[in-house]
Amino acid sequence: MMPQIAFVHLSPQDLKWEKIGKWLVNFHMKLRFHHEASTVCEKIMELLGQNEVDHRQRKVVILSQDRFYKVLTPEQKARALKGQYNFDHPDAFDNELMDRTLTQILDGQIVAVPMYDFITHSRLPETTTVYPADVVLFEGILAFYNQEIRDMFQLKLFVDTDSDVRLSRRVLRDMKRGRDLEQILTQYTTFVKPAFEEFSLPTKKYADVIIPRGVDNMVAINLIVQHIQDILNGDICKWQRGVQNGRSQKRTLPGQGESGGLLLPGKRTHLESSSRPH
Repeated sequence: MMPQIAFVHLSPQDLKWEKIGKWLVNFHMKLRFHHEASTVCEKIMELLGQNEVDHRQRKVVILSQDRFYKVLTPEQKARALKGQYNFDHPDAFDNELMDRTLTQILDGQIVAVPMYDFITHSRLPETTTVYPADVVLFEGILAFYNQEIRDMFQLKLFVDTDSDVRLSRRVLRDMKRGRDLEQILTQYTTFVKPAFEEFSLPTKKYADVIIPRGVDNMVAINLIVQHIQDILNGDICKWQRGVQNGRSQKRTLPGQGESGGLLLPGKRTHLESSSRPH
């Protein structure tokens, strides 16, 4: 399934912006993406030079929706180990925990983010510490599905990747995890593809920007990087005008398949890569 990306930029403490919906926070922007999305996020981090910065000092951070899979019951875990559990369904995610974590990030708090073992399909007791940052990239396959979470993002991006490319990357990834080809293809046709068509693809309508070809679309990625640089340089007015002008007419940039969104929190966070469990 196509992932979604969200980008969050946190503003200085003395600047207050009214977030979409019920949230009032100090922020600049948040942007969201997904695996293709996570690859796009990693490229953005690389171009910004943030991938070599200590995570406690980063101005840009990536947070994956995959961190928020629900804790499975023994019966569900047994099915998951056989490739018979649907990780691409909206009910697979702990939306309450996700909402609470993103709210804390928007408030500029230091947050403990859960870790998930994609081999055993278990939430680990360890957590990852996310420090306040200027920009947060939130990526996931269903980042736009839940309205309360979707409304947190100031800019939403849909990364559109060819279905054959998505499948080939999934096969290579899952085989490295020790799964056999038959199980991978069965899971794809039974859960992944139908869930994408039913739950993920319809959220494309919420995207402010559509990026075809994913990480291969350097024209689009460079434009996003420039927006982030404007925010990091304090030119929030220029960025805001660009967003407002862009929303007057939905933009499709030169890329097929994942959705993402942008949100403006109030502190700095760090970037992490995503790893899909299925």
